[in-house]
Amino acid sequence: MDNAEARAELSRIVSEYRHKPYAFWVSLIDSEPITFELTTARGRWYQVEIQAFWDDAPGGDVRVLFSIDDGGWRAWMPMGDDFIIAQDGSFVGE
Repeated sequence: MDNAEARAELSRIVSEYRHKPYAFWVSLIDSEPITFELTTARGRWYQVEIQAFWDDAPGGDVRVLFSIDDGGWRAWMPMGDDFIIAQDGSFVGE
């Protein structure tokens, strides 16, 4: 896996999904994660997974986890990123 390329793709995806409202993330809790595949301009293939969980208690903040891997050994330890969104739409800790 090209770590720099994967990190750039992951950052792009996180930025894109940060615009989703709190209610969107709540609707994903206890459901199947969002998964998709992408091919970069350089022709590399990656798979992405996005999951949402209550960060502490139901009805509170939501932690959103992102992971990317190339299906090789990195599938066992994918590259990841996350954020926590509060009910008012703000990002916790930022």
